[in-house]
Formats: sequence, C-alpha cells, structure tokens
Amino acid sequence: MDESVTLNRDAMERRRLEAAQDLLNGTTQAGVARKFGVSRTTASRWCRTLSGHGMERLRKRKATGRPSRLSPAQMAAVREIFHLSPREFGFDADRWTTARFACAIERRFSIRYDPDHVGRLMHRLGLRSKPASPPAVERPCEIYTLPQPVVEMIM
Repeated sequence: MDESVTLNRDAMERRRLEAAQDLLNGTTQAGVARKFGVSRTTASRWCRTLSGHGMERLRKRKATGRPSRLSPAQMAAVREIFHLSPREFGFDADRWTTARFACAIERRFSIRYDPDHVGRLMHRLGLRSKPASPPAVERPCEIYTLPQPVVEMIM
C-alpha cells in the first residue's frame, strides 16, 4: 500500500478487518504487514487484539474529540447566515472572511470561535472550497518574418 495515501476511518476499519481475516487464515504477521503496507508492530498489535478480544475490537470506535458547541439546528442556521450578505450583520463589505463570519456566529449564538476554526467549519459545511488554481496562461507564438532582402538571398 502506498504510504502517501491517507485513509478515512471506514477504509482503516476495512483494512484492519481484512488483515484480521488473513491472520485467521494463517498469514504471518510479517505477511500482513507487507500486504497492507503497515509496520510489523501494527500487524502484531492487530494480531494481539484479535486473539485477545476478537474481531469486534478491530472495528472503528466512535470518534473522540470535543463535541460541537453548535447544535445541528444552529449548524443549519450557520449555513443560512453564510448565504446572506455580511452587510446584513453590520459589516461594510460584500464578502465573508473567516473573521467576519466568526463575529456573525458570535453575535447570533453567543459562541466565540477562532477565525481559523471558522475556516475549518466553513469547509466542513461545504461553504468554502479550495481556492481554484489560476488558469493556465497560453504563451503566444511569436512569428518572425525575415526582411525581404534576406528572403531573396535564401531563395
């Protein structure tokens, strides 16, 4: 497996379960490590977990982390705020920046977010896409013409 590939949680779970099946079918830990592009330590840990706790323990667990301070209904309202003009929130501009959007969220819900986090929030809600790469500039072809006396010398 290519090391540069980033797997999501579902793909990691599929990989662990497939590796566990291979281990149950007699594939060595080293063979599993090679096949799935993981360290031998990881393959050993999977094997230990499988033998001590079974296949269920290799399934993904609920993601940890701080729960959102905004409820699902508030998240929907955040999406609606984005589609309004910043001017409706007292800003003297027509475009949302993460700082302006953070202020609008704080004014509406009394929840303060750092502008950097608001950028991630906007991306997660599909409100902010990656900046488009600039269009390729086609270089004009230069056409050179030879002066008439040179053309006559060539012919």
